[in-house]
Amino acid sequence: MSMAESLVRWRYRLLPHHVVGEILTKKWIDSVIPFTALVILCAIFGVIVPGFFDVATLTNLSGQTAELGLVVLGMTIVMVSGGIDLSVGSTFALAVLVTLYGMNVEQWSFGTGLLACLGLGVVCGAINGFLVGFLRMRAFLTTLVTLIIYRSTFDIIFPHVSTAIVTSGPDSPTYDFLGFGTIWGVPTSFAVFMVIAIVIHLVLSRARYGWRLFAVGGARRSAYNAGINVRFTLFSAYVLCSVLVALSGFFFSARIGSAASDIGTGLELQVLTATVLGGISLGGGRGSVAKALMGTLFVLVLSNSLLALAVPGPVNYLILGLVLLLSVMLDVRWVKNRHKILRSVYISPTFAKMPQAISTEPGVPMAVNDRLKDVGVIGLGFLDGSEDVIFDRQDRLYTGSRQGDILRFQPPHYTESEVFAHIGGSPLGMAFDRDDNLVICVAGMGLYQVSPAGEVKLLTAETNRSLTSVVDDSTMKLADDCDILPDGRIVFSEATVRFEMHDWYADALESRGNGRIIVHDPRTGSTRTLLSNLVFPNGICTAFDGQSVLFAESWACRISRYYFDGPKKGRV
Repeated sequence: MSMAESLVRWRYRLLPHHVVGEILTKKWIDSVIPFTALVILCAIFGVIVPGFFDVATLTNLSGQTAELGLVVLGMTIVMVSGGIDLSVGSTFALAVLVTLYGMNVEQWSFGTGLLACLGLGVVCGAINGFLVGFLRMRAFLTTLVTLIIYRSTFDIIFPHVSTAIVTSGPDSPTYDFLGFGTIWGVPTSFAVFMVIAIVIHLVLSRARYGWRLFAVGGARRSAYNAGINVRFTLFSAYVLCSVLVALSGFFFSARIGSAASDIGTGLELQVLTATVLGGISLGGGRGSVAKALMGTLFVLVLSNSLLALAVPGPVNYLILGLVLLLSVMLDVRWVKNRHKILRSVYISPTFAKMPQAISTEPGVPMAVNDRLKDVGVIGLGFLDGSEDVIFDRQDRLYTGSRQGDILRFQPPHYTESEVFAHIGGSPLGMAFDRDDNLVICVAGMGLYQVSPAGEVKLLTAETNRSLTSVVDDSTMKLADDCDILPDGRIVFSEATVRFEMHDWYADALESRGNGRIIVHDPRTGSTRTLLSNLVFPNGICTAFDGQSVLFAESWACRISRYYFDGPKKGRV
């Protein structure tokens, strides 16, 4: 290889485009920006603000995190469903008012006060949800109106009860424990908040209700066509949001014990900044609890640090507004351009030096011949997408079709056919085991087995994950061809771990070692990778020596032999 070719080869191999492309496919990539921003913010203020990492400061921060975090989680649920709730600040103020009046003035028990507070949240959320979900009103304008209504209600009632609230106190040890107690050194409110956050995470990521929220937020019309009750889903999202906001007000009341006339003012700005900065999409259908928590911490660290530095309140809100504006810009640009960036870097060609062309002159093994010129055609006109053929002991011919069927043709003329089994996907390579079970590689689905009676069974669709792979490559994308080893194990090729069946040509553009040889043991059900970094391994067959397999690498234009037994075991 010349020096120029060596330089080109190393240039292609060292370019990190394919690694960047794989990183961009990860779900956690959306959280990198807010996490990085949070780390930088903590590092900066940790140096500037005295006592930033003191225990007292962190304890106070955790208590505030519980209160703001609940509101942010509520907003996350609404935004995931494709909506927005601007009335969270006013709902919070009403919840604080009801809690303080009931616990301080009326001397309610802890349970009564909590139920009254949550009941208020249900009412406020039901109003928003009914208007947005069932009457199909615009979420932004609707919640802006309810913000004014709820705030006006608070302003009307508060002057009449403020004196009684200030001059009275609660008589509930549980209420005091919620506001000032600790569990293993952690503030009680923060511990309860973390439990709630975990539950919401499980609901959003594991429960059907969470999937419906994402479906409604991602594509409302498609969700409706899929049978999801869109109106009720939106209604329930606003109810849950207001309930969490009310619970936040209950926590705040237990910790502070009093309220001012401006309570909850500007909370909308803080919550929106936290959600959008954390990576919750304004367009709906994208978000998580972890992102909401990162946004919450960012806003609290920024606000508290500015207060510690004696920055005036208006300047504080100005900075939050600028952060929100920047977050919205990043959200819009990222959603719009992420797939463009991914398309531009995901396919990353490498250097591939083709071997010298093999002679096709007469007298050599690869000589051009016309032995197939008089063959008959089977299945013309109705068989589409056949990839492999195989005969059973009765000389019946089997092949797959693009429709996912396994067709069986009867001898001797092979003009009569029947659907032997339906698997789905794209059936590719086939082989019979010693029990006459038909083993089939199905692109995008894995390795399947069809019994002589036509019963379909999945053998395996996963193998061990590569230690050096950025993405999880344990799931098979393009199982290609298979054969049976003398001991009954099934060895098969997976052409590429980066591209699906409909994108196989993209692997040809890369010509990287994206393929592998896998072995499955039906006796134990185990599956493991034998060889990796192969260039589109395609056909595979067991050699007559019973100790090796031959496999073809399409883009590398070569056939190799792998020894699985004997003195050369493990060698290629």
